[in-house]
Amino acid sequence: MKIIEGLKKIKDLQRKADDIKAKVGQFCADIETEVPAYGTPEAQTKQIAEWLQSHRDIIKEIESLRIRIQKTNLAVEVAVEVSENVRVVKSIAAWIHRRKDLAKSEAQCWAILSNRNLQAKPYKKSITDEAVNVANVRKYYDQKERDKKVEEYTSEPSRIDATLEVTNATTDLLE
Repeated sequence: MKIIEGLKKIKDLQRKADDIKAKVGQFCADIETEVPAYGTPEAQTKQIAEWLQSHRDIIKEIESLRIRIQKTNLAVEVAVEVSENVRVVKSIAAWIHRRKDLAKSEAQCWAILSNRNLQAKPYKKSITDEAVNVANVRKYYDQKERDKKVEEYTSEPSRIDATLEVTNATTDLLE
């Protein structure tokens, strides 16, 4: 089974589990003057027990698939082109974390580099000094590097998505 198949199967199993929960909630009790939906009180009790067991089995299968996906995500390494002709190899799990919020955080840190809207200011070295000097704004970073990094980290999530889509479709789940 491929990763994407496992993810889709989990979604379908969750839908089935929700359907069973709804049935259990609807048919778990009635008024004794009503006719049980499943014929007799014994048959109704048996049906509820079967649904509860079925739900438990589905939950176990979801858990198993999730664990297999996690194992696969930790074990399988993938190369993502993070910038022009620069490929980085990390586990699928690491790329998922980069995609979720880490790349965005790096982009924000680089983007915050600015001149802080400071302006050059005229000043005198002393009250008696007639010469006026100009205090210029100093930047403690390279503007070109800043712009490059902001672009790289901003586009990284879409690059990760593209690679992981292919990886999820072609990688078998580990046992």
